[in-house]
Amino acid sequence: MLSISADTVVVPLASEDDAATTANALSAAIDAEGRVVLLHVIEKAGGAPDKASVEQREDRAAEIFAVARDHLSGDRTIETEVRYGTDVADTIASAAEALDADLIAFSPREAGRLTRLLTGDTSLSLLTGSPVPMVVLPEAGE
Repeated sequence: MLSISADTVVVPLASEDDAATTANALSAAIDAEGRVVLLHVIEKAGGAPDKASVEQREDRAAEIFAVARDHLSGDRTIETEVRYGTDVADTIASAAEALDADLIAFSPREAGRLTRLLTGDTSLSLLTGSPVPMVVLPEAGE
């Protein structure tokens, strides 16, 4: 069984489903004390018009954080952070540095080969460019 002990853990979350999966896995693995920073990156289009307003995206981030909070237990401090960037992996790495994180913990999201080719592989980019150690959380029950 995985056991995580760190003062500050940054947890990037992409969606409500991801928040539930990741928070369940993290709750089972992390020490009861410490600081957990739930992070959602709002991807900017880099000059192109965004599909949704900033307010709509921030509302979605709040919903994602609420799901994660519902699944986390213990006495740990839980904070939330919304960041904006054109490269999700770089934005997560920058946030981890700025937040003085000891660790980034995440659940990998499934994506087909074509999706990874067209959008890039955020997990791989993050794993190869992270300024802090990373933990890939197992699925619940593993």
